[in-house]
Amino acid sequence: MSAVPQVERRPSPVVLHETVSDALIEQVREDGFAVLAGALSPAEVAEINAEAARLCRGDLGEISGVEAADADESDADVMRRYLCIHFPNKLSKVIQRSLHHPRIVDALTKVIGPNVKCMQSMLFMKAEGKPGQAWHQDEFFIPTRDRSLTAAWIALDDATIENGCLWVLPGSHRRGVIYPDRDQDDERFDCTVELYDFPYRDEDAVPVEIPAGAAVIFNGYLLHRSLPNSGRDGFRRALTNHYMSAESLLPWGKVPDNMHVAKWDYRDIEMVAGEDPYAYKGTEDFARPGVRPDKEGGCGR
Repeated sequence: MSAVPQVERRPSPVVLHETVSDALIEQVREDGFAVLAGALSPAEVAEINAEAARLCRGDLGEISGVEAADADESDADVMRRYLCIHFPNKLSKVIQRSLHHPRIVDALTKVIGPNVKCMQSMLFMKAEGKPGQAWHQDEFFIPTRDRSLTAAWIALDDATIENGCLWVLPGSHRRGVIYPDRDQDDERFDCTVELYDFPYRDEDAVPVEIPAGAAVIFNGYLLHRSLPNSGRDGFRRALTNHYMSAESLLPWGKVPDNMHVAKWDYRDIEMVAGEDPYAYKGTEDFARPGVRPDKEGGCGR
């Protein structure tokens, strides 16, 4: 592979922005991420954490990989079984409402534009001993046509180095390049592939330690990872919702038979702001909740 030009390094301390300010928007543009403090109130955080227990118990409906819990099992013990549930918004009205949270949508419309759609949520439990995720870019998994993918990573517990907070490579989004991927067998990480051959070192990474209720708003091209929860007891719960501009088609997942990839538009989406230019296509409801493999049951490669 040809040599990659060096990228300018610049210090990027984790600042807790109290409002959706120009400084927050500028940091997302320059560093690829910024933290909105108090995006959710303590009561809202508690409500989502209670909903997480209900999801893990199977009380809200069928989730691939979730087994119904016995009545005498504690919520904590049940949640410890699972690393992450994808698409919890499909079963939980509480989490579905969080997609539209006004504080977060305010930030999204300033980062992305006036018309914003959401296509995914992920609920992480990450109890002690559970793995993290290797270096990756969200646009690798959810490709947009206009580089508008943006995540809102909401801490549901205080996120610390010890319990497996996010680590980011500031500025790594700027080139707009998706780096090569490979399978990895590092016990620190779940089954997800890792990206490599990028012009950064692990030593360049910044830990994003934030209090419960804060939200990390970050660009889909930002390189980031998390390490295992090495604490003796407790969770590092987080809710991650993914958004993009409604102006862009979303060529996500397998292209249907007899359709050109340029026309493929994933329509299991939900508008959170503005208007949908493709509303004439209608929307679909086919994504279903499931548990992310974390190597305990094998990776199915």
